[in-house]
Amino acid sequence: MNDHLIRVISDEANVRAMACLTTATVGEACARHRTSPTASVALGRALTGGVLLGALLKGRQRVALKFEGNGPLGKIVVEADPMCLVHGYVGNPAADLPLRDGRFDVAGALGHAGLLTVTKDLQLKSPYQGVVNLVSSEIAEDIAYYLTESEQTPSAMGLTTIPDDKGGIAVAGGFLIQSLPPANEAALEALTARIAAMPPLARLLFDGASPKDILDHIFGDIPYEILGHQDVAFHCGCSRDRIEQALITLGGDEIRKLADQPEDTVITCEFCREPYAFTPEELRRLADERH
Repeated sequence: MNDHLIRVISDEANVRAMACLTTATVGEACARHRTSPTASVALGRALTGGVLLGALLKGRQRVALKFEGNGPLGKIVVEADPMCLVHGYVGNPAADLPLRDGRFDVAGALGHAGLLTVTKDLQLKSPYQGVVNLVSSEIAEDIAYYLTESEQTPSAMGLTTIPDDKGGIAVAGGFLIQSLPPANEAALEALTARIAAMPPLARLLFDGASPKDILDHIFGDIPYEILGHQDVAFHCGCSRDRIEQALITLGGDEIRKLADQPEDTVITCEFCREPYAFTPEELRRLADERH
């Protein structure tokens, strides 16, 4: 099953919902960053959460999530867009912790004290930014708390990432349920109860459940309408031209210092780990252009 997202709406419950499969997307990101098992789970959850938030946007809008904690992972940064294209990285991809009660200790790796910053580029004069404290450092609860508190949209989110025994990703995916005004309290209680009673998300995905199957579990006999499907993929917008522009901002003197080194200067994109090599001759040309 290819990575994809489904979006639905329920007039009866007055909620909108999305669910997605992100196994291959998370797998590519973790392979690029060579993450430890714990870091893979943390990054995978954040990437999937980014896909779900990005799918709420439209046009050329973008969203960025930055989790900063006091644990060994340091931070997680994710960027996504309405096309369900996403990329991200962790501060310390080698950070790893023992299992805690049989589960990956994402909260311990990220740290129990910290902040979640959500920045939305809505193609206005300046980006919108919201900041909340990390409430659990488990990623899903933190994003749901941000949506409920900062954007005043009652939300429930579930995210999962499970590594395999070969260093890859066995399954990854998630869902987002959001109440629309006016809230249907009875329907929200029913949905909350069904989410609490449903099998673990990872188990459903392991058993072959699709994003639609996940929503069927949550909605039960509450009818909903499918609004559309969308492919999900890892994508980074870096390019040699963008790296050149970043080098130019250093100034001619700094670029010439790099050019005086005997070996090529390699700039690596922190989001996708793609290396870009510049020879001394190319750097001198950039310095001359800057001048």
